[in-house]
Amino acid sequence: MTNFKHAFSYWCFSKLTDAQFQQIRDIGITGIEMPPADEYAKWRDNGFTIVSIVGHKSIEDGLNKKENHSRILDEVRSNLEAAKTYNIPNLICFSGNREGRSDAEGAANTIEGLLPIAKEAEAAGVTLIMELLNSKDHKDYQCDHTAWGVEVAKAVNSPRFKLLYDIYHMQRMEGDLIPIIRENIDYIAHFHTAGNPGRNELNTRQEIYYPAVAHAIAEIGYSEWIGHEFIPKGDPIEGLREAFEIFDLR
Repeated sequence: MTNFKHAFSYWCFSKLTDAQFQQIRDIGITGIEMPPADEYAKWRDNGFTIVSIVGHKSIEDGLNKKENHSRILDEVRSNLEAAKTYNIPNLICFSGNREGRSDAEGAANTIEGLLPIAKEAEAAGVTLIMELLNSKDHKDYQCDHTAWGVEVAKAVNSPRFKLLYDIYHMQRMEGDLIPIIRENIDYIAHFHTAGNPGRNELNTRQEIYYPAVAHAIAEIGYSEWIGHEFIPKGDPIEGLREAFEIFDLR
């Protein structure tokens, strides 16, 4: 059985102390996602892998608008340099909100914006990952179904552009998690976790049966990072320990 590498999202746990962050590392969670840019060196020096950073602004105003392409390319270029310096494997990208654009128009614009950026990501050895978000929480967000993201990924046709499959968000939008992940794993480079409803811990008081999801992801050969991105209601260290144990398939 393949096993996973574990990370946590900084924004969910930013109020913890340095001693608590060390407790997280002691659990076996050795990656961090989206820490502040001025702390990259600190996290690296404290033994954490920075697994992802945001590649460009913003969730709402993204790649599906042609007028954003020049700005986004500049921002991604800057963050590719940071990724190379700190050995960060992934830059997170966003489709942006529809604002009246059809799925076809939004996809065409997104593909056009990604083609030159993907070439630069290939040269840098960094993967651009477009996040699948639910458009109930993120009103009007375009990349809110796996099929739309996969269509874009197929057209970009780069080993350095794939999807960030957020399990919580996709449970909110489409469910059917395990079959969809199995069918589309070639276009998925990273996973985020959280419980639904509420985006809290991965425990038995929410509807996603994470042990089955974890085994399914492992069985199709994925063994990279699982990023825990939940907002803890209880003790944050114990919540992360529980999440680690669910995905620890050794």
